[in-house]
Amino acid sequence: MNLKYNAEIKAAAEKFEELLRGQLERVERINASRETVDYAALDKITIGICGGDGIGPVITSATASVLRFLLADDIASGRIIIKNIDGLTIENRAAQNKAIPDDVMEELYKCDVILKGPTTTPRAGDEWPNIESANVAMRKNLDLFANVRPVRVPDKGIDWTFFRENTEGSYAVGSQGMHVTDDLAIDFCVTTTEGTERIARLAFEYAKNNGKNRVSIITKANVIKTTDGKFLRICEEMAKEYPEIHTDEWFIDIMTAKLVDEKRRTDFRVFILPNLYGDILTDEAAEFQGGVGTAGSANIGKRYAMFEAIHGSAPRMMKEGRGIYADPCSMLRALALLLSHIGYQTPADKLDRALDICMFEEKKLTVTGRAGGATCEEFTEYVKGKLI
Repeated sequence: MNLKYNAEIKAAAEKFEELLRGQLERVERINASRETVDYAALDKITIGICGGDGIGPVITSATASVLRFLLADDIASGRIIIKNIDGLTIENRAAQNKAIPDDVMEELYKCDVILKGPTTTPRAGDEWPNIESANVAMRKNLDLFANVRPVRVPDKGIDWTFFRENTEGSYAVGSQGMHVTDDLAIDFCVTTTEGTERIARLAFEYAKNNGKNRVSIITKANVIKTTDGKFLRICEEMAKEYPEIHTDEWFIDIMTAKLVDEKRRTDFRVFILPNLYGDILTDEAAEFQGGVGTAGSANIGKRYAMFEAIHGSAPRMMKEGRGIYADPCSMLRALALLLSHIGYQTPADKLDRALDICMFEEKKLTVTGRAGGATCEEFTEYVKGKLI
């Protein structure tokens, strides 16, 4: 090895050691975390409302109005507390050079569940500093280890639920890669035993409790042999505890193809995936339902949970003055997931049914994102009218 690289290798090794120590500390924390919240036992449930930025405040405000409509009695009695949390705008995060400013994070810790609008994540060439994704930071800080995304298209026989590991994989230290030299950059992928066991357990328990007869494990373990291999082995061991459920394994590339295979896609039910693959595959899956603007997302931990749209903040819409035409459906689907999670299944079912009527059946109003289509407020009122 050319001696001129010694300094670069030493610096990289020191940074890698720092990353390893941080991840080992995280392993100790998640191994020690065993308590799960029983929402039925809580006297009060605090729901934090974070508008985010771009179209986030538009669709989040509309969705919060539906929340207040559905839970009016419990809000009036004080069992449900609505807490508005500002400060997740890209402007504020950039000014403080933090993915989530400290004062905002402290407010989030005071909530039980969070309804969060989309937030802008800076990328190379943007005007903003290279801060970490607010979503990734929130998932890590609140230990929201499971990203759960349902996709339903009854007339196509599609009934899928994705359990994406949410705090590890390629995203665990995604902002802490190294430029070793001008010619070499390296990122890292993280898989832990507890991190994989808990997402696998959640998926298999969901399948068992909801009459789903198939769980598919998605990796690229034939190539990414260490981290994906560990993920696959742990999921396979977990499957032995659920012999009544058919379990199979697929590589991410072929599964991406099988979702568009009309002869095969209706066979699938529940998926377990590492972080990156889950991010990609769920966006593809959402297209069958009408696009990412139609799908909600749950981020579940043992103590906290956060619910959000799966799409971005669409800053271009705001710059072009089209924010009032933003589609609230993804956030409304997320609200249905939130209601179900905290034990309000009847209102959740009502909301899902109202959305099915408005989006797929009657379709008296259509949100197009532009003038000529319904505004966010108009469509939200249409949905409220179907909450029977």
